[in-house]
Amino acid sequence: MRERICDLTSCDVTRSSTTCEPVVVGERTFVDVAGGAVEVETTAGAPGAPTLVFLHEGLGSIDLWRGFPDDVIRRCGGPSAIVFSRHGHGHSAAASLPRHVDYMHHEADVVLPELLRALDVEQPVLIGHSDGASIALLYAGAGRGVASIVGIAPHVFVEPESVAGIEAAKAEFESTEMVTKMARYHDDPEATFRGWNDVWLSPEFRDWNIEERLPDITAPVLLVQGTDDRYGTMAQIDAIGAGVSGPCERLVVHDVGHAPHLEARDVVADAIADFVTR
Repeated sequence: MRERICDLTSCDVTRSSTTCEPVVVGERTFVDVAGGAVEVETTAGAPGAPTLVFLHEGLGSIDLWRGFPDDVIRRCGGPSAIVFSRHGHGHSAAASLPRHVDYMHHEADVVLPELLRALDVEQPVLIGHSDGASIALLYAGAGRGVASIVGIAPHVFVEPESVAGIEAAKAEFESTEMVTKMARYHDDPEATFRGWNDVWLSPEFRDWNIEERLPDITAPVLLVQGTDDRYGTMAQIDAIGAGVSGPCERLVVHDVGHAPHLEARDVVADAIADFVTR
């Protein structure tokens, strides 16, 4: 497995603030899929090139990528791209709550295939962060064609660190103005937070594990992991690297947490562009 290690104390890297203003790219629209309309941003690119599809984290949305897709698109020479907010996020239709333990399977097996069919996308490059990375792995692991996969802070099983981090997030949500900040990006920030937090902290979720789908992934995979991620450890990318059947590369970024694409923005965008264009 090819591995790159980036230590931010020695790398020439721009550490981007996670409070910067979002950058709007492409055209916004809504697409009807199972469960209701989803908010989609599309960017037209060169015909014939794979389409980049960005899958956000558990509390994410289009705008909470904070312009990172645009960074990758520019570095890749302007391919087509799709960024969307899943149900219960951004301005998409509300999600059905409480979520079931298999909610990421539903996204990978039902919602994402419908969305890609509606947008006439085949063999996408899936770029997922956290929950979005897990959904990308589930999608490809079900035998669906992809050009390649980028998993940023992915998870394929639940660790004690995951639970502790999500419990800390719950305490922060209940004791700070987090809901007000989330309201800038989500129509119903309370439902967005509870939809993610409650299922992850449920006793049934402790046994959640998607490693059984990894062997059917034959497309190239790039894994990006920060060493200070409070939601998961290096064991996640170790398991993915050992489980997939295709080529797997990894970028380990020291001194960053759960959002290496924002905390070490240039390093991660450069690595993704190099991987995708190769």
